[in-house]
Amino acid sequence: MASSYNPDTTSNLRATAGSDSQGNYRFALVSLTSLFFMWGFITCLNDILIPHLKAVFSLNYTEAMLIQFCFFGAYFLVSIPAGKLVKRLGYQKGIVTGLVIASLGCALFYPAAEFATYGLFLGALFVLASGITLLQVAANPYVNAMGSSETASSRLNLTQAFNALGTTVAPFFGAVLILSVASSAASDLAHAQAEAEVVKLPYLLLSGMLATLALIFAKLKLPKIEAHTADDTGQISYKGKASALQSRHLVLGAVGIFVYVGAEVSIGSFLVNFLGESHIAGLKEADAAHYIAYYWGGAMIGRFIGSVVMQKVEAGKVLAFNALMAALLVAVAMTSTGSMAMWAILAVGLFNSIMFPTIFSLALRDLGPHTSQGSGILCLAIVGGAILPLLQGVTADAIGIQQAFFLPIICYGFILFYGAKGSKM
Repeated sequence: MASSYNPDTTSNLRATAGSDSQGNYRFALVSLTSLFFMWGFITCLNDILIPHLKAVFSLNYTEAMLIQFCFFGAYFLVSIPAGKLVKRLGYQKGIVTGLVIASLGCALFYPAAEFATYGLFLGALFVLASGITLLQVAANPYVNAMGSSETASSRLNLTQAFNALGTTVAPFFGAVLILSVASSAASDLAHAQAEAEVVKLPYLLLSGMLATLALIFAKLKLPKIEAHTADDTGQISYKGKASALQSRHLVLGAVGIFVYVGAEVSIGSFLVNFLGESHIAGLKEADAAHYIAYYWGGAMIGRFIGSVVMQKVEAGKVLAFNALMAALLVAVAMTSTGSMAMWAILAVGLFNSIMFPTIFSLALRDLGPHTSQGSGILCLAIVGGAILPLLQGVTADAIGIQQAFFLPIICYGFILFYGAKGSKM
């Protein structure tokens, strides 16, 4: 028998506890920013890990890209079970569980390096990404629920800005702790195991940090979002819907997450090669890598700006505007040369900034007890980061790297539609 659900629960939740509730929410938001920073930092370290392991194991590009497939593939396989787990445990326990799993994944880099086995590295990455997936499934809707639905996009953009901060600083730390040490190891010990062991220290440090965060979050007194907790006695029916998949704005939002992550990762993955083209900038790989900071740094700045703008402007309109600007900039990069093409593609990061958190918050609106299920579906859609870059790679091989950027333009076209119309309930 389906149990009934009170549609006023969410509004009552937001209204109870008065100033104490607001204070708890502010404390919780401050605490959660550390999580957003950490998973941004770890995700972006893959950009350092790929060239390092490619050199260590003499991989071709297809084999090296298995790193991204294992990482983003975890979102596809783990998101739905993670949503069910969070629905049962609650957001706080879900966060703690995700941190423990991610810590274990980082620790597994030690035996992978000890045995110098590429398959073990891929397994460790999958475990690490599974923990981060659980963190995303729990933390994103948690932030979304901490306050009024009108300012949800603003809150999520603010916390996601710290995620972008992690992606901005991670390459610098990775270059120092992994690449620079690897080059010196190669001159002293010319075998794979010596170079593989370079990753031991940074990932053990990350494992310790994640384990510490798990202990901290286990002790924190964070507000409970009872309105999103399932009743295990039966199926929940909310506003006539027995599943999040019956909400059109959630399904279209999942497509939006798929194409957004695919477009963002595709552009980021091809930046170095694009800037190396003789008719664009003709930069060497090491020199081109420094310009990636502009791409990710723009995303960080844009999220801070977006968190302020969306307190005054409807989130859907801001999303549609940013998608239009991103599509236009990619079109300029496709059809121009020299510095204009270079700066046009780098500027896309600024307009990418608000897309993920805004799509996420718009898609989760008014799902009630189906929120954790909806969050799992949205995180599953992050698998676009594995599929679309591969499609762009095939296209680039066929028609050229510059012409292949038409694929992100199509992605931004859908996001424009979602912001303007598809997100409306």
